[in-house]
Amino acid sequence: MKRPCFKLEIAYPMPLAGVDEAGCAPLAGPVVAAAVVLDREKFPRGIDDSKKLPIETREAIFGRLQKVARIGVGIASVEEIDEINIYWARMLAMSRAVEALGFEPAWVLVDGNATPRWQRPSKAIVAGDAKCRSIAAASIVAKVTRDRIMAEHALTWPGYGWETNRGYPTPEHIRALDRQGLTPLHRRSFAPVRAREQGRLALENGEQSLSSYTTTG
Repeated sequence: MKRPCFKLEIAYPMPLAGVDEAGCAPLAGPVVAAAVVLDREKFPRGIDDSKKLPIETREAIFGRLQKVARIGVGIASVEEIDEINIYWARMLAMSRAVEALGFEPAWVLVDGNATPRWQRPSKAIVAGDAKCRSIAAASIVAKVTRDRIMAEHALTWPGYGWETNRGYPTPEHIRALDRQGLTPLHRRSFAPVRAREQGRLALENGEQSLSSYTTTG
């Protein structure tokens, strides 16, 4: 399988930041973005789209990137996702990731079909994490960072399987929603969560109405 390389990146000035995010589809937890500036002479081998890599490989490359790359991480919270929707929360997280680098890159390559509304020189590349090494590196940082966040949340909110499903709508997670209800980390703007929240509110209102009728009847 062909891995991401610098072929599409060498036309742009350095320092160049690759940007990607993790966590758009889950029902719970934040969306996390990363910006990574690689040294083209010194970078970890095996960098690839994070979705193609085993957990152990992602973790190992992440550790090596910490030593040789410039990295910025940006997070958009569950509250921000529900307030501005997941698309704009994704853009917000990516903007924060570039800002977290601590310097302004000469160019930014973003995974996807659109860049945030910023003034910096940038280009969106569809499937960039499978084509550009810098974007692929960012996908690894974003994925590992978010996975660790969800594993920590799983200790506070056990039973949802976040330590393995990372908040994605797996059967295990859906069953836990029905069995245990919602947590503050669930995205109320997402349909499966919203439906259960509305059902809970309807049930509570029904019980209150019945209690009122019983008291006054």
